[in-house]
Amino acid sequence: MRDINFTLFPVLKTERLTLRQLINSDADEIFALRSDDKVNKYLDRKPSKSIDDAKTFIQTIKENIQRKNSIYWAITLSGTDKLIGTICLFDFSDHNSKAEIGYELLPDFQGKGIMLEATLKVIAFGIQYIGLSSIEAYTHSENQSSTWLLEKTNFKKNSVDKGNLMMFKFTSKD
Repeated sequence: MRDINFTLFPVLKTERLTLRQLINSDADEIFALRSDDKVNKYLDRKPSKSIDDAKTFIQTIKENIQRKNSIYWAITLSGTDKLIGTICLFDFSDHNSKAEIGYELLPDFQGKGIMLEATLKVIAFGIQYIGLSSIEAYTHSENQSSTWLLEKTNFKKNSVDKGNLMMFKFTSKD
């Protein structure tokens, strides 16, 4: 078992992206992301109603990271600092062998391979640095973009839950 410690937040880089820690100045973009009808279409959450909601969300994320309950990245295009989406690992098992992945992207950036690039980097981080042997993801059965992303990153459909949620699982030994 590895002790997950994100005191020094792990900044991840790809060819086009920088995945960095969420900061207070991301509040406008977090509000845009969490209040957008297209982004929220398949998510079971109440949309953000104000910038204060976004600020509260950012504070909650910071507390969850300190408690080692999750690791949550802001997705930015390399060379800029403006948040365009988020990706996270959370719900770690007792022995850090399993976690769940979640992600969202502002509509203007969807369909450009950005989330594929970010997801591959986060999967590699989870396996190499946290020691995950499996990662789970849940998506609505009608969310074709998310289903495509999970299949493209070698997640296998495991089951269909109540409410049309599909569970996908990535295993590092596959």
